[in-house]
Amino acid sequence: MRALVLTAVGPDRPGLVEALAEAVAGHGGNWLESRMARMAGQFAGIVHVQVDAEQLEPLSAALSGLEARGLKVSVTPAEPETPSAVRRLEMSLVGQDRQGIVRDISAALSRNGVNVEELETEYTRGAMSGEALFNASALLTVPTDLSLDHLRKELERVADDLMVDLEVSESSEP
Repeated sequence: MRALVLTAVGPDRPGLVEALAEAVAGHGGNWLESRMARMAGQFAGIVHVQVDAEQLEPLSAALSGLEARGLKVSVTPAEPETPSAVRRLEMSLVGQDRQGIVRDISAALSRNGVNVEELETEYTRGAMSGEALFNASALLTVPTDLSLDHLRKELERVADDLMVDLEVSESSEP
């Protein structure tokens, strides 16, 4: 079996997930996990599948054929994951929207060897003030030798510069 990561993007409309699932199942593939969303009128998805090695080329061709239906799909071979010594943390952030928030926070995380496994961001309006707010939540993997206090201080320094509220806590996910 070959593990693949499929990324799919196209104008949102009914039937896109079905078309993707039909191509995978039609080639004996197994749909393992996925994340999908509608954003700015576009459908975007990422899917982890397994397929027999001899079905790799026919599946890739079938997925390429979905472009005629408005769905562009990229196929990337997935590497087997090897467990490493890390801790999982959850980070949440909220503050007045401005350019550079993701850049500055991700730079601080990267400098400290922290990997962003999942990131969700949202632009909203404050309930009382109507001001533009930026919200982010992330699942992070942190090297076990990195002090949580050190990381918190680094992130708090950046959060103070950005004037956002930021919290980091141990993750409830394994």
